[in-house]
Amino acid sequence: MKSTLVGESTTYAGVMKDSFGKPGAVAATIVSMVVTFGSMITFSIIIGDVLSGNEKDGIVHLGLLQEWFGSHWWNTRFFGLLFIFVFLFFPLVLCRRVERLAFSSAISFLLALLFVVISSVLAIIAIVQGKTKTPRLFPELKDGGLSFFSLFTACPVIVIALTFHFNVHPVGFELKDPLDVLSATRVSVILCATIYSATGLFCYLLFGDSTMTDVLINFDQSTNSSIGSLLNDIVRVIYAIHLMLVFPLFNFSLRANLDELLFPMKLSLVEDNKRFFGLTFPLLISCFLGAIAIPDIWYLFQFLGSTFTVSIAFIFPAAIVLRNVNGFSALRDKIVASVMLVLAVATSIIAISTNIYTFTAKEEI
Repeated sequence: MKSTLVGESTTYAGVMKDSFGKPGAVAATIVSMVVTFGSMITFSIIIGDVLSGNEKDGIVHLGLLQEWFGSHWWNTRFFGLLFIFVFLFFPLVLCRRVERLAFSSAISFLLALLFVVISSVLAIIAIVQGKTKTPRLFPELKDGGLSFFSLFTACPVIVIALTFHFNVHPVGFELKDPLDVLSATRVSVILCATIYSATGLFCYLLFGDSTMTDVLINFDQSTNSSIGSLLNDIVRVIYAIHLMLVFPLFNFSLRANLDELLFPMKLSLVEDNKRFFGLTFPLLISCFLGAIAIPDIWYLFQFLGSTFTVSIAFIFPAAIVLRNVNGFSALRDKIVASVMLVLAVATSIIAISTNIYTFTAKEEI
């Protein structure tokens, strides 16, 4: 944002264009599109898991619809997601200005807080009953050190959780003072980190090493009380609704970036109905098909987090600071950017290499 305000650009891609020309702008746009589209598919997969369940390693986890109504054709993943896309996502993605999503965003944040509160209550109940697993303070180093390098595969997930850089500009330029987005971003990062950390801790206390990549699937476990079962259902419903309300924010960014890439010289997308609907429908349909085709969010997390997301969250910002076209970077900024760039590249290489080795080892077995 500092580089943006010094120059004349009003978008992430515009800042990259100022620093690296048209190739920089195209790279930023494509990376932003891949990250947002992948995130939308991830949200859809999680929602499908909550509604219609999932199967992993031969273990079937029932969704809410199967638990409540039994297994039928209309509550399978395909039809469950189809209903959500048609009757919820479609009306929400028709919002043409991001400020109109402010109310739904506020509700989604409150639902995330409620999710943490209920998870903590369940964890405390489990602690009192002596059913929790004591967290390890240090990793178990085995498999010739492979487990140590496997720690780096968590980095892409964390990066995805805290990456929202592509919406900083749209939000910032709708504020009275665009620089206010800096303090808003700091508060958002602190709140998100707190929520995610609390969620990870409480869910690990509840499920231990059986914690799945989509932790909401774990909440299908039966309890010895009706209150416990009710809380399990409430947790899944709350977080699924949270993701449903976050979905249109990512769609807004994806649609704007795609429009900027395909129609750079056209008028505002808000004022062109033909272009607006021509982009909205294909994106929504593609996301639905992707959620049906991809069985597990772990594949998306690993692929996006170690490649595209690292680029948009660390590599591109660091490169802008080091390039310093507009002369805004101080020595401290350049040092921080250099460290950030080296850590991002090194961590990504280790994570990608570990995933490839683990995958090939499983294939050989």
